[in-house]
Amino acid sequence: MKLLKNLLILAISLGLSANALAQNYPDRPITLIVPFAAGGPTDVVARSLAQSMGSDLKQPIVVDNAGGAGGTIGSKKAADAQADGYTLLLMHIGMATAPSLYKKLLFDPLKSYEYIGLTVDVPMTLLGKAALPPNNLNELLPYIKQNASKMNVAHAGIGSASHLCGLLFMSTIQQDIQTIAYRGTGPAMTGLLAGEVDLLCDQTTNTTAQIQSGKVKTYGISSPRRSTTLPNVPTLDEAGLKGFQLGVWHGLYAPKGTPKPIIDRLLRALQAGLKDPAFVKRMEELGARVVSEKEATPDALRNKLQSEINLWSPIIQKAGVYAD
Repeated sequence: MKLLKNLLILAISLGLSANALAQNYPDRPITLIVPFAAGGPTDVVARSLAQSMGSDLKQPIVVDNAGGAGGTIGSKKAADAQADGYTLLLMHIGMATAPSLYKKLLFDPLKSYEYIGLTVDVPMTLLGKAALPPNNLNELLPYIKQNASKMNVAHAGIGSASHLCGLLFMSTIQQDIQTIAYRGTGPAMTGLLAGEVDLLCDQTTNTTAQIQSGKVKTYGISSPRRSTTLPNVPTLDEAGLKGFQLGVWHGLYAPKGTPKPIIDRLLRALQAGLKDPAFVKRMEELGARVVSEKEATPDALRNKLQSEINLWSPIIQKAGVYAD
């Protein structure tokens, strides 16, 4: 009986401590870990979101680029951080593919974090180097069949969004193409612009400027409907790849054990940040879709993560692609 009473007192005191902590939270800058290099698509989203959320929280949110190993290094860093609300993680679809890609993953996407919510969904664009002969998807597909042994597709590293898009593209057209790995999204785009590689499938946050400048061949966008930013670019579905849709969703996480009152405060800041006109305008310029308030919730992120793990696991296993 005495033990039960002591446990009850402890639980109440811990609850009061968590609430007191949340009332003063945040009282110093917050670190937002981006597990990719500066200047990449996820980094662009993170810096815009950090500014909008920081305004609501009345504290700066400082981006920490901890890239490497397809985002797993930064994700592990966030999982190991103190669960006090001062370290967050913005990670894309790679959170769902990591369990299949990495045999020795040092964190568990479903158990190592508290979920805050989804943020933006970014479509992919299938691009070719300027000198590539095909001018549209109808010309590209037979060209690939005839020249597959001589062609290649770039990506930003195993597990990157561009790598996943390339795998899905090859699976859809049932044709293997040599893949060329670069150390990040920026170098992969540089390789395409220089004509070192033939194809690249990457997020609109990294490709819109190049498409608008006419420096690359553009074969389609992976969204269900055309982008208002790129109205002349057909969807890959309407261009001929029926059912080809791929959105690179981004979720906001905190280390496991972060007190619920703090998660609730971060959730309010997230939803306010997603409605910030400056943030919305910036995402529209990049062709990204800002999620609805219903999607920017812990439950929505948790459900999305689980469903995407189930979706990508058989695709990756069939491709036989694994990272160290």
